[in-house]
Amino acid sequence: MTNVQHETPQQAERGAPVEAWDVIAARYDEHVAPGESDLALAGLQLAGVRKGDTFLDVAAGTGGLSLPAARLGAKVLATDWAPRMIEHFTARAAAEGLDAEGRVMDCHRLDIPDDTYDVTGSQFGVMLVPDQATALREMVRVTKPGGRVFLTAYGNPGEFEALHFFVTAVQAVAPGFEGPSADEPMLEFQVADPDVLRRRLTDAGLKDVTVDTSHQERIQVRTGRQLWDWCLGGNPIPGALVADFTDAQHEDMIRVLDRMIRERSTDKGPAVLTAPLNIGVGTK
Repeated sequence: MTNVQHETPQQAERGAPVEAWDVIAARYDEHVAPGESDLALAGLQLAGVRKGDTFLDVAAGTGGLSLPAARLGAKVLATDWAPRMIEHFTARAAAEGLDAEGRVMDCHRLDIPDDTYDVTGSQFGVMLVPDQATALREMVRVTKPGGRVFLTAYGNPGEFEALHFFVTAVQAVAPGFEGPSADEPMLEFQVADPDVLRRRLTDAGLKDVTVDTSHQERIQVRTGRQLWDWCLGGNPIPGALVADFTDAQHEDMIRVLDRMIRERSTDKGPAVLTAPLNIGVGTK
């Protein structure tokens, strides 16, 4: 196991440190990863993953993409720089008896030989790294000639309903809260423009790049606390935005979310909040 815990200059400047990802690993595993299977299948199908393929998941978290790939019959390696994320992934893979291994690894310097994997992918992982160009080049480097690389990332932030619910709830309790800076967009939206994603994949060394914008993430929640846990478990950014508020204020925000979700819910089921996705795929 390669445990790389140093930071690139860009990570030190803007990205969350590995410890921040470790802190949210259990929350991510419980509240976020289980809802990612349908999205994972969309990306895996677009990339043509088949039984017997070798598949590398980069910045895998607790396995929202890698576990569905292994269930398809691929031979999977899941990598993430946060040890606790990999611990959760390994436990889930073992419980299902899947042909899947987890290793701690920095996506900017993959400890993997050139031309190793049939398909390399990342879902909501490399989307978030500050030095995305380096991470994408690494993904291409370790993929076999003729193999496929794909990245699943969020589209237009203006249509990301869970984020807007979250910011609205915080502002209801703290009216002076301005939310994420418009001058420096959140890292998770750096390839929200499909043309930017297409260009970055091409610049990384891929050909025949396509970007599919037909899929949505659908977040199903019944309570404000469920949405709060989903937001704070997805990545360290939302937690950092509310870190200076008190526990009592957090509870007030959750109560606001409760009201919003009740208004969105129907008698037949939970509230469904959607977010647009970009799935970029190319060939080495």
